[in-house]
Amino acid sequence: MFKGYSEIIKFCNKKNVKIIDFKIIDLEGRWHRLSIPFQKLDETIFSEGIGFDGSSYGFLTVEKSDMVFIPDMSTAFMDPFNEVCTLNFIANIYKLEGETKVRFEDDPRFIAEKVEKYLNECGIADKSLLGPEFEFYVLDHISYKNEMNHMEVLIDSSQAEWNSGLKETKNIGLSVGCHGGYHLDSPYDSSYNFRNKVTLLLEENNVPVKYHHSENGGPGQVEIEVNFAPLLEMADRAMKLKYILKNTAKLENKTVTFMPKPFATESGSGMHIHIQLFKGNEPLFYDKSGYACLSETAFYAIGGILKHSAAIMAFTNPSTNSYKRLVSGYEAPVKIFFGTSNRSAVIRIPGYATSPDEKRFELRFPDATCNPYLAFSAVLLAAIDGINKKIDARKEGFGPFDINVFEVEENEKMKIKSLPHNLLEVSKALEDDHEFLLVDKIFTKNLIDNQLKKIRKDHFYINRFPHPEEFKKYYSC
Repeated sequence: MFKGYSEIIKFCNKKNVKIIDFKIIDLEGRWHRLSIPFQKLDETIFSEGIGFDGSSYGFLTVEKSDMVFIPDMSTAFMDPFNEVCTLNFIANIYKLEGETKVRFEDDPRFIAEKVEKYLNECGIADKSLLGPEFEFYVLDHISYKNEMNHMEVLIDSSQAEWNSGLKETKNIGLSVGCHGGYHLDSPYDSSYNFRNKVTLLLEENNVPVKYHHSENGGPGQVEIEVNFAPLLEMADRAMKLKYILKNTAKLENKTVTFMPKPFATESGSGMHIHIQLFKGNEPLFYDKSGYACLSETAFYAIGGILKHSAAIMAFTNPSTNSYKRLVSGYEAPVKIFFGTSNRSAVIRIPGYATSPDEKRFELRFPDATCNPYLAFSAVLLAAIDGINKKIDARKEGFGPFDINVFEVEENEKMKIKSLPHNLLEVSKALEDDHEFLLVDKIFTKNLIDNQLKKIRKDHFYINRFPHPEEFKKYYSC
C-alpha cells in the first residue's frame, strides 16, 4: 500500500488515524497485536523495529527470547472494527545477533518469502498462484465444558434441523436438513447478509472474493473462495480473511468456526487449495495433448505433493480434529490419488478449468486450522521437489483414478495408499520425510522439531480424555 514513510504520514493525516496496530504471526497461525498512538509513529520503526518477547509466541526459549518486529509497509490496511480510527501493518520478525538485527529464519512470513525466491532461482517458474476455498460454519451459539465429572458441548444454528420442533419461541419453519445446505437460496440461507458484509469488507481490504455460497452442512456451513494470488500475499490474505470474519461475526452476535469437524455426522470444513505455476506469461500446467490437458510439469508437481502428502499434513492439518474430517462418506479424501472432477481424490483436476490460463489442480486435504504461511510453503516445496526430481504421479501409481473410491471393493481400495489417520502417524511421516522442506535453508530443523513436539503433544493430550460415546459403549461392560 505504501512505498515510503512520508506516504504513511500523509495518509494518516488525511484519514485522521489515531492508532497504529502491528500484527505479528505466531507458529500456530494466530495474530498478536501491539498498538501505538499515531503521534508515536517514527520512521525508525520501519528500520529498527520494536522489541518483543519471542518466547510468548512459541519461537524461542525464555532465556533467549528478545526479538524485534519490523512492519512491512506494503501490508497496511485500515481496521474496519476499532472504535478509534486505526491503521494496521503486518510485521516481519527479526532476531538479534549482537547488535545486528537479522531476519528470524523461522518467521512464517520469511519462510514464505524464501519459497518464492527458491522457486524463481530453480528456474522452474517465476510465479506461483494459489486459490484457497475457505469453508466454515456460521453459528449462533457455542459453549463447552470439560471437567473431571462433566463433559459437554452445545452448538446451535438458527437454520439447523434440530430447531424444526422448537416451540418455546416463534418458529417459522426454515430449518435445513443434514447435508442439505449446498447453494441454498433465501430464506433458508440464514447467513447470506452476513457474508455480503464480510465480502465487501474483504474487497475493501485487498482480499478480492471470487464468490461465496452456502455449503453442504445443514447447520450453517458456508464457503468463501478468494481470487488467486502468490504464496506470501495469499497467506496475508488468509489472515485478513479470518480477522474480518471473526470480528464481523462478533458485531452480528454470531460466531464462526474453521474447526474441521464440529459435527460428528455433518460435512467437515476444509481449505482446498488450487495451484498454478507460470513462467513469464506461460502457464506451466497446460498441455492440450495430455490427460485432462495437464503437462508433464503438472504430473511432476502432483507426484511431489502426493509422495510427501503425509509429511505435509503436519503443517496443512495440524489439529487432532483435522483427522475426524478425513473419513469416508463426507466428500473428504482418504486415499492418496488424483483424478478429474473427483471429489474423493486427494488431488482433483477441475473439469471446468479448460483454458491454458485456467489449468490447475486442487489439493483437497488441507484445513484452516493451519498457519497459512507454513502450510502453503510446505505444499509448494513438495511440488517443486516433484518437478526437480521428475516424480511422475502416473508412474508412482497415484492415478489417475476417475472413480468414486468410496464405492470401490474393499480389496481394491486397500491397494491405494491411505492418508494418515491421526497426528501421531503424521508426526512419524514428517520425522521420516522432511529433507524436501530443508532445501535452501527454507524450513529449519528447529522449526520442524518444534512442529513435531507440538502435534505429538496435542495428540497425546486429547487422546487421554474419555469420550462421551465411550461411556455409552463401555460403561456397563
